[in-house]
Amino acid sequence: MDIQNQETVNPVEEVKEELNAEIKVEEKEAEVKEIAPKPEVKEEIKPTAEDYSAEILSAESDEELESESHDSIEELTTHYSKMTRQELLKEMEELSNSEDFEALKMRSNLIRNAFKNLTNQENKRLKDEFLADGSLEADFKPEEDTLEIEFNKYYSIYKDKRQAYLDMQEKIKQDNVVKKNEILEELKVLLDSEESLKDIYDKFNSIQDKWKAIGQVPRTEVNALWQNYHFLIEKFYDKVKINRELRDLDLKRNLDAKIELCEKVEGLILETSINKSFKALQEYHQKWKEIGSVPMDKNEEIWERFKTASDQINKRRQDHYETIRVELENNLLAKSALCDKAEEVLKREHTTTMQWNQSTIELNDMLKLWKSIGQVPQKENEAIWTRFKSSLDTFFAAKKVVFDKMKEEQDLNYNKKIEICLKAEAIAQRDDWKKATAELLQLQKDWKEIGYIQKKLSDKVWLRFRSACDTFFANKSAFFASSRESEAENLVKKETLIKAVKEFQFGDNKEDNLSAIKEFQKQWSEIGYVAVSEKERLQKEFRSAINAHFEKLQIDAREFQLSSFKDRVLNSNDDRAVSKEKRFLQDKIQKLKDDLNLWENNLGFLASSKQADILKAEFEKKMEHARKEIALEEAKLKVLIDSSKKEEK
Repeated sequence: MDIQNQETVNPVEEVKEELNAEIKVEEKEAEVKEIAPKPEVKEEIKPTAEDYSAEILSAESDEELESESHDSIEELTTHYSKMTRQELLKEMEELSNSEDFEALKMRSNLIRNAFKNLTNQENKRLKDEFLADGSLEADFKPEEDTLEIEFNKYYSIYKDKRQAYLDMQEKIKQDNVVKKNEILEELKVLLDSEESLKDIYDKFNSIQDKWKAIGQVPRTEVNALWQNYHFLIEKFYDKVKINRELRDLDLKRNLDAKIELCEKVEGLILETSINKSFKALQEYHQKWKEIGSVPMDKNEEIWERFKTASDQINKRRQDHYETIRVELENNLLAKSALCDKAEEVLKREHTTTMQWNQSTIELNDMLKLWKSIGQVPQKENEAIWTRFKSSLDTFFAAKKVVFDKMKEEQDLNYNKKIEICLKAEAIAQRDDWKKATAELLQLQKDWKEIGYIQKKLSDKVWLRFRSACDTFFANKSAFFASSRESEAENLVKKETLIKAVKEFQFGDNKEDNLSAIKEFQKQWSEIGYVAVSEKERLQKEFRSAINAHFEKLQIDAREFQLSSFKDRVLNSNDDRAVSKEKRFLQDKIQKLKDDLNLWENNLGFLASSKQADILKAEFEKKMEHARKEIALEEAKLKVLIDSSKKEEK
């Protein structure tokens, strides 16, 4: 059994580490740089609002990153785990040619992990085969892996291009700092201007518009720029002694803008995606900071409305992570139960090959179930995997000792089969058909009585023996060909019937289709014998032609669950995206069915474990969820298929 030295790399954790490295969040807020002597502040901005917005805007913890990518990573990991190394190489090549770094930033590590796991498995397999022939481990030298070299080349291209993209984004932010500082200088000049009030105010409005039009700046510069900007704005109001009516109009405009933001945040409460709602909330808090003051009598009221809606979104986000935490704990209980069962297998007495093989099947099923359970708390991951893997390693090490002893007997069996091959090859050249046939049949019986040999030798020596037998019976058949004209006629009839089945066009009525298939089977049965050498081929072709016409059952899903999906499909003109979605759904349905079958067959493993009721309920919940998922995904797939058929018509 091929067991890696450590559990498969957790793609969620590795992508989170990469994203954290790229974001480089500054934990300490930059000190405000004073650009002018601080005046008396007539209308102080409440720190509660700004502190709250700063907290939202600076949220870049592991939870945010997990919220951004958790579901997507799980789906992509499942998708990439089904690919070959060549397919993963193609994926990396396409990724290296892409420019959409924000959409694809998590894929590079997932593809690399999947490729690395397959490469490790292949190297392990080659090494095991090398050692199985009796060679020394020190003599094993893997050949140069051209696929891995090509893969690493495209991976490096992608990383270099992504780094260049990040550098460009950072430069843009730094340029924006320069632009905003230039606007601050314009405000300073405006404070000393002696122009008319109208001209000054027009310039002031133009400066405000330019400030708002500038994009993002580094986080370390946000607070300093914002405070300096509003400091100068307050100085402007004092300088020009703008009349109360005009200032009130400006405050009313700010109030309307903040009311609109409140409505948008309240609308986020209905957003189903935790990730989208929190990202939008961060954007709205940034806009809130940029708007400015509102009338004093409305300041507390509007902020409380904005904060209340924000609190609800944050609470839902916290509940989401609590659900994930509970699921991780339940997964830990399930894996602990599997450890108990694996340790029970180690205590058994294995005296026969059947017992060894039965225990091997059980442990392999446990390993499959283990991989389907999901993640556990990070701090427990290494310990629980080490415990489970230790049981597997101990078992298979003991099995290897026993099966090595069997190899000597297999070598003896191999020599016996080689001797039978030599006798069969001699008989194949004879023409005393009756006696030679009896002798050859006896050799076939003797062959079956010989014990097991290694598969890589068994197939080769069997082909040799079978070739000798086939040669003899072919010669015998040719000798008696004159008496088998009817077999030749039947061969033509059956091949004609196969062609008719392949070309037959079935209708929409299921009963009529079944009757037609039964009629074809009846006609096939009425045709007489054919030559033995053609029988298997003809039967296989006929069955393949019949099977090609069977329709798969479709599973209906609830209409309201599909309404949004149907609308998206019907409004989409991207055939490539539809095709890609179709493949994704097919992969996901198969994975869900495999998991469901595995859980149903292995639920007994948990019956005698600690917390059996809790674990059983948890698995039944997983199984019910899987069934609903299968029904929904199959319904979605049907929508895509029906849509494609309509377009073809």
